[in-house]
Amino acid sequence: MKTIYLDNNATTRVAPEVVDEMLPYFSEYYGNPSSMHSFGGQIEKKVRDAREKLARLLNCDPSEIVFTSCGTESDNTAIRGTLESHTQKKHIITTRVEHPAVLNLSRHLNKNGYQVTELSVDKKGQLELDELEDTINDATAIVSIMYANNETGVIFPIEEIGTIVKSKGIVFHCDAVQAVGKIPLDMSKSTIDLLSLSGHKFHAPKGIGALYVRKGTKFTPFMVGGHQEKGRRAGTENVPYIIGLGKAAELALEHLKDENTLVKALRDRLENALLTKCPDSCVNGDRAHRLPNTTSISFEYVEGEAILLLLSEKGIAASSGSACTSGSLEPSHVLRAMGVPFTRVHGSVRLSLSRYTTEGEINYTIEQLPPIVKRLRDISPFGKSTS
Repeated sequence: MKTIYLDNNATTRVAPEVVDEMLPYFSEYYGNPSSMHSFGGQIEKKVRDAREKLARLLNCDPSEIVFTSCGTESDNTAIRGTLESHTQKKHIITTRVEHPAVLNLSRHLNKNGYQVTELSVDKKGQLELDELEDTINDATAIVSIMYANNETGVIFPIEEIGTIVKSKGIVFHCDAVQAVGKIPLDMSKSTIDLLSLSGHKFHAPKGIGALYVRKGTKFTPFMVGGHQEKGRRAGTENVPYIIGLGKAAELALEHLKDENTLVKALRDRLENALLTKCPDSCVNGDRAHRLPNTTSISFEYVEGEAILLLLSEKGIAASSGSACTSGSLEPSHVLRAMGVPFTRVHGSVRLSLSRYTTEGEINYTIEQLPPIVKRLRDISPFGKSTS
């Protein structure tokens, strides 16, 4: 059975062009880019090329890119590095809807002497900017706010947020793991000081990420050891994966228009059909300001996990939220923070597309999902049938 993959916010397939670009660097060109000899020197050039490709996607200087292992490492580096560079400040501001890489780190730091403020969101999943402004104080070291939510796709007004943060002289970190490669970013005009990204969210392999560090931003390395990454991240470079990330960034830049036209059109078609065919369903989050590939839909009177299991039997892969919290019996912290009613929280499903998603796959999902919802409602002691 062919898999219809609609869980691209969890991870994406590695683009064939990326695989082809990487393969020679596992066996043929295996030198260490730090070596003095020419065999290693040619590898260093490929790492430099990859850095330049990623910089073009972000519209920043290549020197502002630090390669890491993943988004979580980038988030930890940004937050811990800032705190270590501002030891006199013990206050962190973030939001209630962050990815666990930021939220759990902040709560860990809260247990270890730091004050943490978690900003609330409204019913659309948007921030109240007055609360942010009122919360910043002389002890604030860093404000860490995601660019786009991984569950709902809601995009925050990042530049408005950054203007507030920078007017107070505070470091601004943005977890942009879900945004990079899906919507245009221009760091040359941005207020962001530190930005995290992860390759496997835009068709590079798992195990490679990066941190953008604006020139002049105080930066204390999280990984300490050798001289790699100009002393900002020790450890021998993961050459094949860095090269793959560079190629993925190049492809993402080429396909940005498609993400915001073709992919968005397929998402909207899927979403509108499901809302029409499944009464007592609704979209979670701000539909006017969100990623072009993401929809989070709540189906009343059924369990989202049951929907996912039955979809899987039909060859359709989807999720109820963040892959990093799968297996937990707790309902989505994002939807709870938005005040979504209990019956809707437990019936939520996230469908996330990519540029590889086809019209036929969307048609198949539209055909299969509504009968699954009806079947579950018919047997639910708490629900009602859609018939």
